[in-house]
Amino acid sequence: MSEQLELVPAPAVPRRRSTAPAADVPLAEQDPVATVLVDTPLAHLDRPFEYAVPADLADAAQPGVRVKVRFAGRDHDGYLLTRTSSAEHTGRLAPLRTVVSPEPVLTPQVLALVREVAGHYGGTLADAVRLAVPPRHARAEKSVPPAVAGGGASGADAQPGGGADAAEQAGPSASAPSLAPAAPGASPWDAYPAGAALLRRLRDGEAPAGRLVGPAGAAPAAGLAGGHRLGGRGVRRRGRGAVVVLPDRRDVERVVPAIARAVGEDDVVRLTADLGPEARYSAFLRVLRGHARVVVGTRASAFAPVRDLGLVVAWDEGDDLHQEPRAPYPHVREVLRRRARSEGAGLLVGGFTRSVEVQQWVQEGLLAPVVADRTTLRRLAPGVVVAGEGYQEERDAAARTARLPGVALTALRSGLQRGPVLVQVPRQGYVLGLACQDCRSALRCAACHGPVGAGDRVSVAACRWCGTAFPSDRPCEACGSLRRRTSGLGERRTAEELGRAFPGTRVVSSGGEHVVDEVAADPALVVATPGAEPWCADGYAAVVLLDGWRLLERAALDAAPETLRRWCAAAALARPAARSDGRRGPEVVVCGVPPHGSVPAVEALVRWDPAWLAARELEERAELGLPPSLRQVEVTGPAPVVDQVGRALVEGGLRVLGTVPLDGTSSRQDDARVRATLRQGEGTVPAAVHTVRAERSARKAEDVVRIRIDGDGTS
Repeated sequence: MSEQLELVPAPAVPRRRSTAPAADVPLAEQDPVATVLVDTPLAHLDRPFEYAVPADLADAAQPGVRVKVRFAGRDHDGYLLTRTSSAEHTGRLAPLRTVVSPEPVLTPQVLALVREVAGHYGGTLADAVRLAVPPRHARAEKSVPPAVAGGGASGADAQPGGGADAAEQAGPSASAPSLAPAAPGASPWDAYPAGAALLRRLRDGEAPAGRLVGPAGAAPAAGLAGGHRLGGRGVRRRGRGAVVVLPDRRDVERVVPAIARAVGEDDVVRLTADLGPEARYSAFLRVLRGHARVVVGTRASAFAPVRDLGLVVAWDEGDDLHQEPRAPYPHVREVLRRRARSEGAGLLVGGFTRSVEVQQWVQEGLLAPVVADRTTLRRLAPGVVVAGEGYQEERDAAARTARLPGVALTALRSGLQRGPVLVQVPRQGYVLGLACQDCRSALRCAACHGPVGAGDRVSVAACRWCGTAFPSDRPCEACGSLRRRTSGLGERRTAEELGRAFPGTRVVSSGGEHVVDEVAADPALVVATPGAEPWCADGYAAVVLLDGWRLLERAALDAAPETLRRWCAAAALARPAARSDGRRGPEVVVCGVPPHGSVPAVEALVRWDPAWLAARELEERAELGLPPSLRQVEVTGPAPVVDQVGRALVEGGLRVLGTVPLDGTSSRQDDARVRATLRQGEGTVPAAVHTVRAERSARKAEDVVRIRIDGDGTS
């Protein structure tokens, strides 16, 4: 036996793979070690790695540039973070493969910001950088002029007697109503008691933080142009830059011309995702190289590398479009707040309502409220009428229960004599749901138990989830009846019904894939979903808000504040209530809601007092331990995976609130998609989330699961 064992070769001693550069590769004489952020989605590799800098790359390999490195046997993209004279790693270092571009796209300020954002949301630095820096486009690098020393003198600074100073005195854009009627030479910010102090501090180079609540009739274009004018004279005169973030492309298109008139067209860039790779990267480079100091765009523009930042502005911060749908799921308001603090810039958060998160900042003293005085609000706020209140039921028995009661029809008929009228419908589509005519039970699909609806008048009823046709002879599961009724109508069916009710009137439908940007001042019925309301330069003569119950009954934590935000966004498009001829201004009619005394969101709309609702919501959430008083985590995915992740988060110090199914199936089924909600406990939420992500990444988990901090409950 011993002789046989001697014939067996001894196991080879494992050799550690050398990471040393080849002997014939000379290194840089100064700072030959580079720390590189490797662009990899693996959370357990969320740290910089050290590489050697070859001598031929010494000049180009500067902090912030894109590089290629050898990592795990493959070439990977990355960002060079720092150059040092020595390495922490005791072994040999692999060399940089190449410098992709000598452009330092990751500036120190943006790097510090993305580190904070990744840490706050429990994500990886590579994911946060991917949101901040757009993909490279070689042709764009050649088309944009080289960087200018000190940032250049374009726009307002290069126009004597014009630019910011002239624009501030000129008042708001002519294409949009002003924040408040003002005498010639007066500032639209005179309507805000805190406006003068905000102006003065920005002119003095300070970094004030304020929360602007615009009255009705204040268009985003006017509000944000005025918002930048307050920084235009102080911030731009000092050579500092500004970032203005809006919810979507349509808002950007309306705001850019007004701001360009205020600071100079050459000093403003538009930065949105719909620009295309080359145009977007060109706009990014114009800012990076100092040719433009004002960025107006959507959520990704919050990371724009503006030189010497002096002011950041977020409009309608409660809009869910400000929430990034990609990991680590940051929100614009949090990104801008942290950026303003780290770079010493002023912060202005504007909108017609106030989110609960911002209300907490106000109460903690992080933001100063900037609101118009009550006289201005009474003059500009539209008259809100709740269908079914007061004596309306005596005149119309169905005023409270009808989808389109007589008071709404009267408002539309009266408004059409003066101009276009707006009808807001909560959902897009045709027939959203069908129910039994006898027992009112909702009809459900036999395949997936989803809701049954119809795409248009002639379409066969089908499941809105899986598309399975619903037979016309299939009886109700509850009572066996074959009679059906609609349980929810979208904007297309509403437009069809209103077209029959007002023959000869032009009907415009806006929602879903067909969004209308603007309508003329001619009489027309405009039916739109929330966020898709067309812009009307002269304002709408009347606004009707249908199916309010559908918004109020949303299964989400922010149902009430979000409902008020959508209502106020539509109501603010109406013409100012005050008229020079003394006639009554437009009406906003709310349908399908209880009396305003019993529903806080309706009462806040009638009083035009969003701060009151936000404070009430914050107080109630604090008592219940709900966000933003405590942070929470939402885990979405297959039930077994969610259960596994939830257990790991509980070990990290979090507490489970509950699990709900997302697709109508039982949460006990293995193939069901569920959402588990966990609340902050003894452990730190970002650390626990990052640990779970790293563990799943290290063991190469294949199941897809989304882990989001501070979600809104609507995953």
